[in-house]
Amino acid sequence: MSQINKEDLKQEVFDLYDDYAHNRIDRRDFVQKLSTYAVGGITVASLMGFLTPDYQGAIQIKEDDPRITSEYITYPSAKGGGTIKALLSKPANAKGKLGGIVVVHENRGLNPHIADVARRAALAGFVSIAPDALSPLGGYPGNDDDGRALQSKRDRNEMLEDFIAANDYLKTQKDCNGKVGVVGFCFGGWIANMMAVRLPDLSASVPFYGGQPTGDDVAKIKAPLLLHFGELDKGVNAGWPAYEAALKENHKEYTAYVYPNANHGFHNDTTPRYDKAAAELAWKRTIDFFNAKLA
Repeated sequence: MSQINKEDLKQEVFDLYDDYAHNRIDRRDFVQKLSTYAVGGITVASLMGFLTPDYQGAIQIKEDDPRITSEYITYPSAKGGGTIKALLSKPANAKGKLGGIVVVHENRGLNPHIADVARRAALAGFVSIAPDALSPLGGYPGNDDDGRALQSKRDRNEMLEDFIAANDYLKTQKDCNGKVGVVGFCFGGWIANMMAVRLPDLSASVPFYGGQPTGDDVAKIKAPLLLHFGELDKGVNAGWPAYEAALKENHKEYTAYVYPNANHGFHNDTTPRYDKAAAELAWKRTIDFFNAKLA
């Protein structure tokens, strides 16, 4: 069996995985279409294995990292799912009150990667909360396929209420200075955009390759925005010109970056869509942005 290298795969393979990861095609269609690219000693099984997230091998901040403290808590979401489980993290040597960050997962629940991102935010000097929108259905089930299936059973506007409730919960924590921002990825990017629409006192919003609000919603945005896009992410990027035009028309504060040759999901270091240079630059820009807005 031939070793698979990211650089050897056609862009169509990553586009195909993107369709599968966003439920635009089912597993059967994914496998069938993927077989087209199983050539030269590369099997469908090896391609699927290569594209599947490697959570254990890619974790940057371990659960027991002594530099931070993390615990799972629950908080009320009266307009959403009722009771939501979340990972609450902060620096172990925190002095004084800190800015807060709501970390919003993709379309598969609070998987190990997003929990890792939440710990990274804590290590950067913030108190973070990473809710699991699958809590009403039993929580993240341990794999992304089942996670996507579960999340598709929830109404996305109801899930938005869960993350708004997380913002409200975090603001009242003794370690938080009352200034809260949000960072979200994919589905979470849409949540980050919509929290900016819904929350006039949100201090900052950072959508990574997220769906955009439209119409009169853009005029309601008060929070400064930092938006990250992958150049090859045709689906999400299609809505950006209209969104940017509306932001300009309504005189909103925003900065947007498009990362060359980067795919949707380029920040997720558990899959081959990961772009190390783009991800590290985007994360640095994100932390710098939060340092400026949440102090």
